[in-house]
Amino acid sequence: MTVTKESNTEARTRPSAVVSSPFSTLFHQRAGARGLALDIVLGLTRLSLGWVFLWAFLDKLFGLGHETASNASWIHGGSPTEGFLAHGAVGPFTSFYHDIAGATWADYLFMIGLAAIGTALILGVGMRAAAGAGAVLLVMMWSVVLPPENNVFMDDHLIYALVLILLAALNAGRSFGLGALWERTALVRGRAYLV
Repeated sequence: MTVTKESNTEARTRPSAVVSSPFSTLFHQRAGARGLALDIVLGLTRLSLGWVFLWAFLDKLFGLGHETASNASWIHGGSPTEGFLAHGAVGPFTSFYHDIAGATWADYLFMIGLAAIGTALILGVGMRAAAGAGAVLLVMMWSVVLPPENNVFMDDHLIYALVLILLAALNAGRSFGLGALWERTALVRGRAYLV
């Protein structure tokens, strides 16, 4: 048996074996997949948008006093959809939004959507579903007031919707989130729409 000594150049250029654990993928991409700066920006953007949705849910549920007074909160009998849809709707869809304002089914769908989208974004799981549902919700909210107050057609709802789609396309759930672990679960494996 002949033993050969590996040169320093060969040792440096050979890919090293990486010890992988379920938690090593929480904060690191596959080696060389993308830079740390991009991962940080994607992670912060995902967390920020998740907080936008989750905060709206919490404020409407408990009436934390920022946008929703305590006595108007959902747990005190208020409707999370009635105020904005009944009194704020302007434009071509006004009658549609007036008709659904305060409806129990609309309140439940809206609140479940806010909570689920916000939680999924913060955790980094189900990014495609969260981005799709979030984009639909944001475009509907945009369509309540047309044209927007400060622009001919563009406002923050449309920009947020585009950012959500971008986050899903870039697999942002893997950037400081649980996306990589989520993708390996039996529930998700083979179901691309749940990634």
